[in-house]
Amino acid sequence: MSIDYLDGNALAGPLGEIFAVEVTTAVGTCAGCGAAGPVASLHVYGPEPGLVARCPSCEEVVLRLVRTPDAVWLDMRGAISLRIPMPEPRT
Repeated sequence: MSIDYLDGNALAGPLGEIFAVEVTTAVGTCAGCGAAGPVASLHVYGPEPGLVARCPSCEEVVLRLVRTPDAVWLDMRGAISLRIPMPEPRT
């Protein structure tokens, strides 16, 4: 059985509402298998009732994102870390 999914770029809009930087280029580390890669490489399922992003290596859930009328719920317990590239500070 094949289940269709989108790549992690599907998280760009929803995460862009929360973070002031481009998060799809951030490198996350899976808590399940230790694989590291850009958020854009995650397998994203949804959109209803929310987005679920799984590790492309082991298929463990890395993050869940649910948008309600007045809040965004972000569960990242499946990620050990998230390294977000930042621009050089202006002097």
